Parts: sequence; C-alpha cells; structure tokens
Amino acid sequence: MEGEEGKLEILMKWASEIGISDSPTSVSDWTNLSCCLAHSLFVSHFPHAGGRGLAAVRHLRRGELVLRVPKSALMTTESLSKDHRFSTALNAHSSLSPIQILIVGLLYEMDKGRSSWWYPYLMNLPRGYDILATFGEFEKQALQVDDAIWAAKKATLKAESEWKEANVLMKELNLKPRFLTFRAWLWASATISSRTLHVPWDEAGCLCPVGDLFNYAAPGGEELSGVEDLDCQNHASSLKIISSQNGDAARMLDSEQLDSHSQRLTDGGFEEDVSAYCFYARRHYEKGEQGSKVYQSSHNRNTSMIHGSDVLQVLLGYGTYTNLELLEHYGFLLNDNPNEKVFIPLQPEICSSNTWPMESMYIHRSGKPSFALLSTLRIWATPPNQRRSTAHLAYSGSQLSAENEIVVMRWISKNCNSILKSFPTSFEEDRLLLNAIDKMQDSCNPLELRNVSASSAVQIRAFLEANGLQDGEGVAELLSSRKTKRALDRWRLAIQWRVRTETKT
Repeated sequence: MEGEEGKLEILMKWASEIGISDSPTSVSDWTNLSCCLAHSLFVSHFPHAGGRGLAAVRHLRRGELVLRVPKSALMTTESLSKDHRFSTALNAHSSLSPIQILIVGLLYEMDKGRSSWWYPYLMNLPRGYDILATFGEFEKQALQVDDAIWAAKKATLKAESEWKEANVLMKELNLKPRFLTFRAWLWASATISSRTLHVPWDEAGCLCPVGDLFNYAAPGGEELSGVEDLDCQNHASSLKIISSQNGDAARMLDSEQLDSHSQRLTDGGFEEDVSAYCFYARRHYEKGEQGSKVYQSSHNRNTSMIHGSDVLQVLLGYGTYTNLELLEHYGFLLNDNPNEKVFIPLQPEICSSNTWPMESMYIHRSGKPSFALLSTLRIWATPPNQRRSTAHLAYSGSQLSAENEIVVMRWISKNCNSILKSFPTSFEEDRLLLNAIDKMQDSCNPLELRNVSASSAVQIRAFLEANGLQDGEGVAELLSSRKTKRALDRWRLAIQWRVRTETKT
C-alpha cells in the first residue's frame, strides 16, 4: 500500500487532471498536471489544530478565490446515480433519505476499490472518526452530563436505525461483507457528517475532493453577538424598542467580507456560473505571518505536503456550533470556542413567563447570560401582577430594578453552582486525569498509578476493565491496538468536553 505522502501525491495529480485548482486565474491557465496546489495553498500537518490541513503559499486577501473544485469532481447522490447498477438498485428504495443514499453510495465506491473513479480521493479519507455516534458506553458515560449522554446515545441509535433500513439495498448491490457491517456504516456516516459541503440541488450535500482538507475556524464572538441581537430585534420588533442599528450589524455584510470583483461572501459555496465549488479566504493571510517556517518534504515538491508547526493554516468556517455539536457532527472540540453555551435547567413557571424558545436561553462562555435568558429571568423575578406592565422593559434589555437584578443574579449563581456540584468529578480531578491519559499515550505504561491521583487511578482502571483488561495485564499490547487507541482518544475527548463545560459554568 502506498505511504501517506504517496497517496497524497496521487490525489494531487488526479485532482489537477480533473480541473481542481488553487490558481486565481482560470483552470485553462493551470498547466502543472502533477499537482492542483502551489499557487495559493499547500498541504501541511497541524498536530494541535486538526491534523492535515491547508496553509497559505502567498499573501491572501480576504475574499480572494483560493480554490476551485468543478462540479464533475463532487461526489453527490446525483453523480453516484450515473452508475447504472447503483441507480437501478436505488429505484426500489425510494423511502431512503438522501443522506442514507449518499452513505450507501460512498460504501459502494469503496467496495469498487481501484476501479472507482474517486479512488485517489477515497484512499486519502481518514480511516476512523470520533463523532458521538462512535462513542462506546464507557465514553458516553464519561461525558457525565445527562443531556450530552443522551445526545450520544441518540446519535448511535439513529445511525443503527438508518443502517438497518439501508441494509437491504447494500446487499442487493452485493457489497463485500466488511462493507455491510454497522462499523462500516458508522465510518461512512461519519465521513458524510464531518466532510460534506452544502450544494443547492442535493439535500445530502457533497463530498468535495481537496476542498474538504480545510480545517475549521469558529465564527467569532462578535458574529454570535450580532446574530443574537438580530434575534432579539425580531422578537421585540412589535414593541418598537430595539434600534435598527443592531440589525445592520448582525447582517455582517461589510465591504471587507465581499470579494470586490465577484461580490460573493467569504468561505465559499457552489457557483452556477462557473459550475464549481469555490472557496475564498475568510481573512487576510500574510506571507511569513507568525514567523512561518516551511520544511520541504523529501518527496516530490509537487505533492505540496510541507511539514512544520509554524506555517499559517487557512481555515474554513463550517457554521456556528457548540463543542457538543462539534463532537456530534465532526468528532473534535475547540479549546476556546466563542460559540460555547451552557444550558441551565429552568422550572416550568420560569418558562411559562415568556415566549423565547428554549435553545435561546443559555450562559455564554464568558459567563454572561443570553439576552433571552436574562429577560426571561427579569420577568419571572417580577411580581405576577406587574409583569404585563414591565415586560416591554425586559424585552428591551433594561434592568427593572436593583432588587430584581440581585434576585436574577443570585438565581444564576445558585444554579450554576448546582450544575458544578452535580458532576461526579471535580475540575481539578479531571485536569489530573487528562495529564495521566497523556502519560498513558506517551509511555504506554498506565500502571504507574502511584504517580497519579486516587480518582485518576480509579477511572483509569475502569477504562482498562471496560476494554477487557483486569489489573492492567497486557496494557502495552492493549494500547498498541488501533481499536483501543481510538477508544482512549474518545475517552479523552469526553473528559475534555466536561472540563470545558465545567470552566464555562
């Protein structure tokens, strides 16, 4: 089998031949058929920021075109259906959703092996993912928060149900036994969940070769604030109390975000006029920024695989997600997520005092309550006979009185403390446990339990037992297996998630 860089080189050459290009000019001007990159981007490895990703070769201006992927290169239910055998079998299964069809289509192409037109792309896909649906029972329970545990269980149940529904079609396509398993379905489902991009003609989206190498950048806190301001304006517009300036700011269509030539929003999307998925720089990238150091691979220069942790990564905004949502759909979380939220359980009498949707009532990562939660609590803390006359003030964002504000802040503080106390482990215990897991991963010798806290030792033993070992026998062999390494990675993600939640509560 080809090495990682050899497979990447094959992908880059294939991508160039089918018209994928990072050249700012037309595809016809791009003559280097050994690689589709080098004008604007190159592939690099970012061990602490998403793994393999794309970095800037030159100065990039915000809104500038940096990558173009023609429609013919996209894997969609439409392009998959050009295969007569696949489309014929599909005709008898109209009840399957577009996403199920795309998952089956991906497994069908994988089953073809080298005969698949997408083979250079398929062999570069990750061989494992850490989305919530792949979490085992031990990792699910490690999340410790009921809502998060239920989200993980629901994700697995949903994947299992969809797999069973599609199994008849997969058997009719005569897929090899390994592609009929639930494990294979989880892999394909995770690929679709974490890598598809939106296209207007297909609800399932598309797999976009090379375009899916961009790693994630969360929308900034100022964007989140603007969106919330807009929601508040819409909710209270009948009261005529929120100024139109908030709405203007929330639209986020300042001139810098637009390409001066194409007037298109940054990040990208499918463009009918050029029949291609086009990606744009979401910010300015300066050559040599952050003291960039570029290390050339020993392979052919045209692979554009350059190593070095100091190069500047070009990122893509997938949308606004909390860390739990990132885990559910993409299999990672952010250390500092500007869109992180903590939801506090609300009593029925609090909910009945307002018309805000539940998902709008939360605590920001900064500790500030959302507009909806704050206005709701201000109304609830008002005597019932005064609520009608003061509601318009609460919906405008105004304090109702000093006494009212004290009641609200005390309620928030009390309930945040209750959430923290409900965690079976403390923040400090979880921090020590993460350090112990790091040592396990580095040394493959987790039995040095005398060097970790009692709480960490108990949890490490529980992990080992959950993975079939008593008292750590054969730990080195266990940790060398791909399955257990993946379980350890997911356990670590679960602990990281609850640590982030603890720090934001």
